[in-house]
Amino acid sequence: MATKSKVLIVGGTGYLGKRLVKASLVQGHETYVLHRVEIGVDIEKVQMLLSFKQQGAHLVHGSFNDHQSLVDAVKLVDVVICAVSGVHIRSHQILLQLKLVDAIKEAGNVKRFLPSEFGTDPARMENAMEPGRVTFDDKMVVRRAIEEAGIPFTYVSANCFAGYFLGGLCQPGYILPSRDHVRLHGDGNQKAIYVDEDDIATYAIKSIDDPRTLNKTVYIKPPKNILSQREVVQIWEKLIGKELLKSSISKEEFLASMKEQNYAEQVGLTHYYHVCYEGCLVNFEIGDGAEEASKLYPKVKYTTAEEYMKRYL
Repeated sequence: MATKSKVLIVGGTGYLGKRLVKASLVQGHETYVLHRVEIGVDIEKVQMLLSFKQQGAHLVHGSFNDHQSLVDAVKLVDVVICAVSGVHIRSHQILLQLKLVDAIKEAGNVKRFLPSEFGTDPARMENAMEPGRVTFDDKMVVRRAIEEAGIPFTYVSANCFAGYFLGGLCQPGYILPSRDHVRLHGDGNQKAIYVDEDDIATYAIKSIDDPRTLNKTVYIKPPKNILSQREVVQIWEKLIGKELLKSSISKEEFLASMKEQNYAEQVGLTHYYHVCYEGCLVNFEIGDGAEEASKLYPKVKYTTAEEYMKRYL
């Protein structure tokens, strides 16, 4: 049996990062987590790091402001996974990864790099609207740097995080489902793809030693989770045994309402627009140079939308 790669996770205390750490450990990888000095006295993050250590992970001190510390950390492993935030309402740190790319290039030992992607495939968003396109543009800057440096990679496109979308019945600004009312995007029939965050981490870790995913994009498209907003609402109505009152917001009204928000909110709402009105996650076929995770790893029992939503009962 092939030896499992040693893995370094950068951004391991974040929303997805902590799940990547867990998945790496569960799947038997020797796992290192970068302990960035910038955490300072953030007690919750420090305690999370210590809990990782108790579970068998190694903590490695480093900083994006200390190039040599990144090089030293990278030299310890075979695979680097970065999960720094690319969400403006939290913190947008995508371009910091250019420092990590430089470190990986200098170290020269990394067999695979998974940069912070995990959402909509930025390569398919060249016509995205302002201001939301900054997320996709920055991710493409990082991709170009990776490929120009000759670093082996896998890009993971995980579509919609279930917690953000299913929890709020696909309504921006909501993460818990109403038992009374829902506002549909247009007619509510545009399909999107929803993935449990733990499943995202499981599939990502599965991909790191898989030659089929080398230098490719891996899309996570669980068949049972390709649903319209209206279908998501119907699942919730079935679970609670009650029909919700429904209203609708047209794309023109949605775009007009965006202008009233601050910059960070506008970025996020732009992404919602592309997903919920334009169908950017489902308007293409996966072609050469890409794979689909649920087909690659059929033994992974992914969480269906209905299973996920039972937690809100």
